Amino acid sequence: MKVFISADLEGITGTTVWGEVEKDKPDSAGFRKQMTAEVGAACKGAMEAGAKEIWVKDAHETGRNLNACELPVEVKLIKAWSGHPFQMVQELDESFDAAMMIGYHSRAGSSGSPLSHTMTFNAACVTINGRYASEFLIHAYAASTKNVPVVFVSGDTDLCGEVKEVNPGIRTVDVKKGSGASTINIHPELAVQKIRESARQALSGDFQICRISLPDRFKVEITYKNHFDAFRASFYPGAQLTDALTIAYEAENYFDILRCFLFIL
Repeated sequence: MKVFISADLEGITGTTVWGEVEKDKPDSAGFRKQMTAEVGAACKGAMEAGAKEIWVKDAHETGRNLNACELPVEVKLIKAWSGHPFQMVQELDESFDAAMMIGYHSRAGSSGSPLSHTMTFNAACVTINGRYASEFLIHAYAASTKNVPVVFVSGDTDLCGEVKEVNPGIRTVDVKKGSGASTINIHPELAVQKIRESARQALSGDFQICRISLPDRFKVEITYKNHFDAFRASFYPGAQLTDALTIAYEAENYFDILRCFLFIL
């Protein structure tokens, strides 16, 4: 079994303010260590379920947060960014049996976390076919284009609720809950334990129940916080300015959507 893991930092237990997730800030070191521990737990759970090959994409900010020395030796770590439209699931292809997402967070426009956003800080909200889109949904759809099911996700409570709405068969572990500008977190060691066990269970079950069907056509709407960002984005080929803050873009091929996001999100 070959498994892909995409890892973010805003949905790791404990992270609450931006200084804790920015690599150049001193407060971030301990949280990057916890990120490595939670990713390592998912890797160990995967191996206990029979995974023989595990690829991990460090998908936060610089893409250089995880300490490879603290991960199992079986892991191949993808660092930094190639510029491919798959972004947080870069290198994912049809050879993988399943994907997991660790440390993911609630979408832009959600109150689920003080760190809520979708791909950029410029967007107030992003929708795909009328559904508010998180980084989970964007990349779960990307995985679906390669026929790879996302079987497990960890992160904040609101994000885990969205996952269950999209597909109740996907296992989740919520390690934190947003409350205004604060968070309520489970203990870091408990997070590691829960992620390891849930990852093992997810990869020991039926992957078919986790599959997400792709729509026949996609309409994306991005509402920006500033009108000048919407104006600039409206010059992307095929994009239309629908009001001072919002652009719309439509395509039948989801890769075209991902390519659009790469340039205007």
